Amino acid sequence: MARVIHVFRQPDRFVAGTVGEPGERTFYLQASEDVRTVSVALEKQQVSVLAERIGALLDEVQRRFDTDLPEQTPDDLVDTDPLAVPVDEEFRVGTMGLGWDAETEAVVVELLAVTEEEIDESVVLDDTEEGPDALRVFLSPQHARAFAERAERVINAGRKPCPLCNEPLDPEGHICPRQNGYRRTEEV
Repeated sequence: MARVIHVFRQPDRFVAGTVGEPGERTFYLQASEDVRTVSVALEKQQVSVLAERIGALLDEVQRRFDTDLPEQTPDDLVDTDPLAVPVDEEFRVGTMGLGWDAETEAVVVELLAVTEEEIDESVVLDDTEEGPDALRVFLSPQHARAFAERAERVINAGRKPCPLCNEPLDPEGHICPRQNGYRRTEEV
């Protein structure tokens, strides 16, 4: 079967979002342009790393090329809307690529589908016919900052961390390893 590469050169929207309750959420990245929407599933940690790396990439581009890039997200680009429904998973993300297109002054995000075969790095940000399916999105620096900001909000909207061990607190209770598995109870 031929490789499918979904390319969004000027997306109307590229956001991180979730489906489900905290503790059981599924994370998605969703790109939309005109009437086309593509959703891919990934892990919470992948969303966090992508947001962090986008910020670092923009800082590096600004430093290295003395390019004037936004430090803050413009208010009109802050996206708080939920994911577009229905959320149909195109694929689960395995490998992520990130780059800077100096010609168009855009951040390029590429997400490759999980595959059992080892991926040759040359397929990332390339249009070869062999390789896993991919989602490639071009973002202006302003939209990239907006994506990273929203991704951080989505990540932080989950379960609160335990103040002792920093593991997520479950509504049913939490056995903290820092307490050796004991729960303190008040003596009557």
